[in-house]
Amino acid sequence: MTQPFSKDILAIDAGKEADKIGNQIRTLLTRKLKRRGLVVALSGGIDSSVSVGLAAKALGPERVVALLMPERHSSDDTLDLSKSVAETFGVKWFHEDISGVLEAVGFYRRYDDAVRKAIPEYGDGWKSKIVIPNVMESKGFNLFSIVAQQPDGTQVQKRLPLEAYLEIVAATNFKQRTRKMFEYYYADGFNYAVVGTPNRLEYDQGFFVKLGDGAADIKPIAHLYKSQVYQMAAFLGVPEKIRNRPPTTDTYSMPQGQDEFYFSLPYDRMDLCLYGKNNGYAPTDIADTLGLTPEQVQRVYDDIDTKRVTTRYLHLSPQLIEDVPEIE
Repeated sequence: MTQPFSKDILAIDAGKEADKIGNQIRTLLTRKLKRRGLVVALSGGIDSSVSVGLAAKALGPERVVALLMPERHSSDDTLDLSKSVAETFGVKWFHEDISGVLEAVGFYRRYDDAVRKAIPEYGDGWKSKIVIPNVMESKGFNLFSIVAQQPDGTQVQKRLPLEAYLEIVAATNFKQRTRKMFEYYYADGFNYAVVGTPNRLEYDQGFFVKLGDGAADIKPIAHLYKSQVYQMAAFLGVPEKIRNRPPTTDTYSMPQGQDEFYFSLPYDRMDLCLYGKNNGYAPTDIADTLGLTPEQVQRVYDDIDTKRVTTRYLHLSPQLIEDVPEIE
């Protein structure tokens, strides 16, 4: 703890930071990765948009490829938002609708079957998402529920049995792994490297799919808190509609905020909690600034620790039985 805690504690000099990231990108591509450019999957969200902007600034737009990979459950505006980013930064882009691949591996059937374990009547025309209580509601346990919407708009919410929850998550992970397959197809074809787009909050807390969106050759914003990513977006000129859009997972057929599914609080307060914990601030030091009680901040701190432990597996490289000294 080196300074009084405030809501402005995460302010950065975005121009200086962009230059630093650009220098590192060029160095890594030339000296370590030995690749000519970068491939970035564009989701229409803030993180992938900033990653494209940083890549184009570092290398020039002619050495960046953006991939637009919506599917049947994606938001209606995902494709248009992604196109607007690619056009803003002048990069090449390719559209791959992954619905056919997901249909072929049985994703939609597997997902619907899992939801029916909680809501037996779930069927054609229904939409759904997973939710958890936030820190204001939680009593210390993150119990998952499924929210389903019928074709007439009526909603049903049921507690998810563990088996159904695991099957739903396992099925939705097909989406991230399918997209990564296409990213490496294009990367191999252009002799480019693949960019991973997690911010610090997501990277620290394991909010990614192993060998899905967690797989990459370079992760240029993993050290930036999400609040700082928004500052970078303004500096780079990411389209205003994206900068003003609430963060979503764009994974489920119903709109779903990240704080509904994974984080204890909206990103701005989660960032400050994570910064506070990382830098030795006690819950009593930051509670008033966040509009929370010290007890609620402590719950968030505890949840941060729990996620670090339970998602450690996602960060691990393949484990060897014995070192192979010739390969570092």
